[in-house]
Amino acid sequence: MAVGETDDRNQFPRWIGIPLLVLFLPIVLLFLIAYLLFGLLLHVAVWAAWLPRGKSILIVTSDSPIWTQYMADRVVSVLQHKAIVLNWSQRSQWPGFPSVQVMLFRYFGRGREFNPLVVVFRPLRLARVFRFWKPFNHYKHGSPDALERLTEEAIRYSLG
Repeated sequence: MAVGETDDRNQFPRWIGIPLLVLFLPIVLLFLIAYLLFGLLLHVAVWAAWLPRGKSILIVTSDSPIWTQYMADRVVSVLQHKAIVLNWSQRSQWPGFPSVQVMLFRYFGRGREFNPLVVVFRPLRLARVFRFWKPFNHYKHGSPDALERLTEEAIRYSLG
């Protein structure tokens, strides 16, 4: 093979890309619409079932030695009167058919940096999510500033 030439056997034919895009774009759009509708239904469920009972916060934590005491003292104790608390370490005891709080956790946690997590709901507004994993990682390495800022922001927003 001469210099500058490419091996055509290993290249994906470019003309296939457009038909594949046309084929898969409607499917992707359907999944996106279904995902957004599910999120809207979860919001409506919280507005209808939780808010009238005075509950507007979902707190997810675990039995990690890094944050258990901090979350209990600084977050849960302040917000518990308005919160539903899920313990990730006890997930094997969660109901078999997901409850609203488990569905909320799965929707807002989205599999990344989901623990600890605070989700705050307000009437007719999208939920606000506070992810504590990264600030706790900084805290573990001697830098508590981000954790303190996020804690204050989450509590101020939750009680405001």
